[in-house]
Amino acid sequence: MTDNPLVLGVDLGGSKILAAVVNAKGEVLSSDRRTTPAAKGPEAVIQAMLSSMKRAIDQAAIKAAELEAICIGAPGLSNPETGVIFTSPHLPGWKDVPLRESIEGKMGVKTLLINDANAAALGEMYFGVARGARNFIYITISTGIGGGIVIDGQIYAGSTGTAGEIGHMTIDSNGPKCNCGNTGCWETLASGTALAREARKRIKSGAETSIVDYAGGDIDKVNAEAVHKAARRGDALAKELIVQTGYYIGVGLASLINIFNPELIIIGGGLSSIGDMLLEPAYKVAEERAYRVAFDSVRFARPALGRNSGVIGAAAYAFRKIEKSKK
Repeated sequence: MTDNPLVLGVDLGGSKILAAVVNAKGEVLSSDRRTTPAAKGPEAVIQAMLSSMKRAIDQAAIKAAELEAICIGAPGLSNPETGVIFTSPHLPGWKDVPLRESIEGKMGVKTLLINDANAAALGEMYFGVARGARNFIYITISTGIGGGIVIDGQIYAGSTGTAGEIGHMTIDSNGPKCNCGNTGCWETLASGTALAREARKRIKSGAETSIVDYAGGDIDKVNAEAVHKAARRGDALAKELIVQTGYYIGVGLASLINIFNPELIIIGGGLSSIGDMLLEPAYKVAEERAYRVAFDSVRFARPALGRNSGVIGAAAYAFRKIEKSKK
């Protein structure tokens, strides 16, 4: 690598794309954030990614050829070795998409693929709140729920690279249908999407609330942000729904604590920005349901890198893959 190596990290989500030029110290030199045109299918999303990447490169005043690599953190089931996304519940139409090959061909730069939550976990392990931790779980709660599991200092990827899909463990066998095809997944009950769905349901059933005022008066545009804004201003229904979501987060946390006995659980993602109103009920339920010895040994934290965990972690993954390939 050069004396000042640079990598372009990309955090692809169901609702946003974040591209950033990152150096080997984990410092973000430039970034571009935009909405994911998920409903328009793979080609539209890839074009938006390319535009975001080129914008971040231009802002860093460099050329694509100066990058050591591009690394994409993507949601859903994927194989980092082949660079193929098998399926992604929040990216409609994505089935066996050769994302790495597509981006590498269009950008002319070596491209890598990693699960988005795994990338965020690596970001926090190398540069954030998980430095020094050997066994921890990074949870991202936003449009859906994803997870990065680190065991003995290594990402646990499973036999085909698809491990860590904690958002799709069943919490309620009679619960809502999930985009993945299952029923009652954790993310159908504890994600930002779930919170918004329940709010719309209660409003349409006649509940008195100001939530819709924060969605421009359109019930169909009610989202988690509108619920949060109403709750901050004392809306009773909004606060009730957030506490309910926190309850379901706690149910899932208890299972993870009992199965993995982690020393640290990091909770990130857009919904987690609600803070104590959401997370305190979650911790309370986890404490009630998990084994005491396991719960007492775990520490909860918020990401030190904030919403940059994913792009910084993707870059860190790329730097280390490049280093290993040159040994």
